This record gives sequence, C-alpha cells and structure tokens, in this order.
Amino acid sequence: MSFTYSPGTIFEKKALDDINLHIDKGEYVGLIGQTGSGKSTLIQHMNALLKPVSGCVLLDGADIHGDKTQLKSVRRRVGLVFQYPEHQLFESTVYKDVAFGPENMELAADEVDARVKEALAIVGLGEDVYEKSPFELSGGQKRRAAIAGVLAMRPEVLILDEPTAGLDPRGRDEIFEKIDDMRETLKITIILVSHSMEDIARLVSRIVVINEGRIILDGAAADVFKNIELLNRIGLAAPQPAYLVRELNKRGFDLPEDIYTTDAACAAITRYLNNRAKKNHE
Repeated sequence: MSFTYSPGTIFEKKALDDINLHIDKGEYVGLIGQTGSGKSTLIQHMNALLKPVSGCVLLDGADIHGDKTQLKSVRRRVGLVFQYPEHQLFESTVYKDVAFGPENMELAADEVDARVKEALAIVGLGEDVYEKSPFELSGGQKRRAAIAGVLAMRPEVLILDEPTAGLDPRGRDEIFEKIDDMRETLKITIILVSHSMEDIARLVSRIVVINEGRIILDGAAADVFKNIELLNRIGLAAPQPAYLVRELNKRGFDLPEDIYTTDAACAAITRYLNNRAKKNHE
C-alpha cells in the first residue's frame, strides 16, 4: 500500500511507500516514528479516512473501500482517537457527548444508555460526571471521556494517537492503566501511537517502526529495542534501561542484551551483583 499527498502538483509528497502490515485480532501494537514519518497517515488509512493510491486496506479480508456504503460501518469497527481528543468534545454534558455516536447508529434508547454507562465505567468515570460539562473535567478526565465516546460504538479495533500527550505523569499513568484494562475487558485490538519509548516498552507486545513512509522494523519489543544504533540514526531512542544495560556490559557486567524495562533491569542487575558477591565469598 502506498499514499501520496497532492499527486501531480508541486506539493506532491509520498507519505507511505509500499507498506505491508498485518495485525491479528487481539494484538496490542505500538507504532513509533519521528514526526513526519507517516504514522498519522498510516492510521488514517486503517479506518478509511484516507484511501491508498495503490494497494488496499483489508478488514477481515475485505477491502474497506470495496463498498462505499460500508464506510460508516468500517469507522465504527475501527475506532480512531486522535491526539488531544478532548478538542472533539462538544456536547453540554459528558453523558450526551458519549451518547452521540451510539445515537447516530440509530440504536434504541435503552441500548444507547447501556453503552454510555458501560463505556464511562470502562474508562473509570462514574455517575458523578454524567451531567457535568465535559469542559469542567480535568485534562485526564477529558481524555478518558473522549475515549469513552469511541468505545460506546464498540469498535473491534481501537487506534490511539498519542493518548497521553500533554498530561502530567499521574494523568498519563491513569490513561495507560485504563487502556490496559480495556484490552483485557473488551478483548479488542489496540494500536498505540506514542513518542514515549518507556511507555511503549512496558505496554505493547509488538512494535512497528516507521521512517520516511516505510516500515523498517516490526517485531517483539525485545527484538526492536536491540537495534539501538538504527533507532538513534532515525532520530528515535530506545528506552533508557537499554542504554544502561549496554553501558554496564561495556564495564564488565554480563547482563542480557534484551532488557528494555526498568523492572527487568533492576532484577537483572540485582541478580548479577548477588551472584558476583556469592562467588567472591566462595
């Protein structure tokens, strides 16, 4: 699949170049890359906001652009939460905002009510916010309300574009905790776009790295983060624990090279020091 902005004009720019990506149901995939690498263009293809100039996007084996009358259905099945989604909040109350999507699906009132309450509960917002203006909420609560609006349509795939951008550490942790809960509760496929290597490292099971419109790495986090030189070369960084482990090994330690989380680094260093202390006492 490829995509070019403004083809045939002086503004022509190839944004995606021969992308070949398969994501299985239930996967938790991290998508990383520098600004301008093609990440946002790629995820907008996944729910038919953009159409490739060559190739196609398949959902359960069917071309999502094969039948234009089914585009609404595709966008319900593949929910996309843009960066700063709270800017999309517009209704007078949180309840009405989350209900907007299900109501436009022409569902019965009791079904809309059930979906709104379910979605808000999943993101950790209770009845106390139902009648509040969404603009009275904290930054983290606004983000969760916006995510609930997408969840209320019960998508099979949830794409999150920098869901914690601009939040303080506590708000960021709350959002990621809820995202993890959602995946466990709803058994949906999640695609997470993030600049935070530490967050990506501890959350996802698979990482896709995109650079200049092409996928250059795709695999388990441990395998992707071994490529520190390549990541550095394209302006990205591995999680800090990966650099620590590499530096300690240069200084005589013998630690596994596939460590990329703080918890794993602490455990490996402690184990190594304990083993060394034991040998010194023998």
